[in-house]
Amino acid sequence: MTELIREANRDGRRVATLRCYDGEGATIVEYESESGRKGAYRFATAPDAFRFVQEALLAMQYLGCTVD
Repeated sequence: MTELIREANRDGRRVATLRCYDGEGATIVEYESESGRKGAYRFATAPDAFRFVQEALLAMQYLGCTVD
């Protein structure tokens, strides 16, 4: 299984983690925030899921986070 994992950090702290992988019949993006909030989004195609991850990470960068 191939997956993409990205972390957003601010002031030396991890504020969010995004994990994208192929699931059964969909591509899944899971997230976890520094507050412990978790969730998942299902996308019909991998490009749609990847676009979501890119836009979420760009928003975090605008808010002053670095992305690893």
